[in-house]
Amino acid sequence: MDLINCNYYIQNGIVIEADFSEDLITSKGVTLYEVIRVMSGVPLFIEEHLRRLTNSAKLTKIDLKYSNEEIKSQIKVLIEKNKRYEGNIKIILNHNEEDNIYAYFIKHKYPLDEMYSHGVETILYHGERENPNAKVINSIFRKKVDEKITAAEAFEAILVDNNGNVTEGSKSNIFMIKGRDVITAPIKDVLPGVTRDRIIELLRKLHFNIVEKNVNYKEIFNMDAIFITGTSPKVLPINKVEEIKINSINNPILIKIIIEYNILIEKYIKSNKM
Repeated sequence: MDLINCNYYIQNGIVIEADFSEDLITSKGVTLYEVIRVMSGVPLFIEEHLRRLTNSAKLTKIDLKYSNEEIKSQIKVLIEKNKRYEGNIKIILNHNEEDNIYAYFIKHKYPLDEMYSHGVETILYHGERENPNAKVINSIFRKKVDEKITAAEAFEAILVDNNGNVTEGSKSNIFMIKGRDVITAPIKDVLPGVTRDRIIELLRKLHFNIVEKNVNYKEIFNMDAIFITGTSPKVLPINKVEEIKINSINNPILIKIIIEYNILIEKYIKSNKM
């Protein structure tokens, strides 16, 4: 459960004073969601997030009441009404007796600067998300993974499927580097992350080799570098998987990816100022 962090939220296009618990929304029925990062008042890559929400709705046969343009307009109202120009917005589509769509700011935790310069520690978690292509709230799965992450004092858990293959992070996508190959799990096995898609597009422009394939979790320890991608972490190096150290922070390909992705964000903000 994410904590509401704003004075106003939007429900079905109506601005309401924030006085509710997310549990009340998500405890019944099926709940789809998106988390969008806001920087300098701009919701980053909102078009891709809304396309993914639409796709999740189709996969779960839930009716999305509003067009993407209508939701974009509501997000703009939410930002201005709360006068919040930095942070994370969560969009929830709940399918119960009736379909409701909500949008509100949530408490966020971004990686510290030292995490980008030194990398973060991760663990392996043997488990699969149901319907990985759809972003559906699964509180039980989330709780189990979070307990393992907390117990290990790790930043993230790398998921391993029933075949022993690395799929994604519990709340991120995972990339691995070996030589000039940048490797990630096949799209059918993971949530098609917005940042993931942008990174793949960027890699093509930089003429790096992109390889989508299954990687057994035992092979991960032999990689030159591993990194996380996601809405909050952006591109974040991993320095440790379980007890094995990975020298990701000194990998020239990863350094180039981080620099170019930050430039991409700056350009997007500049061209999408509201």
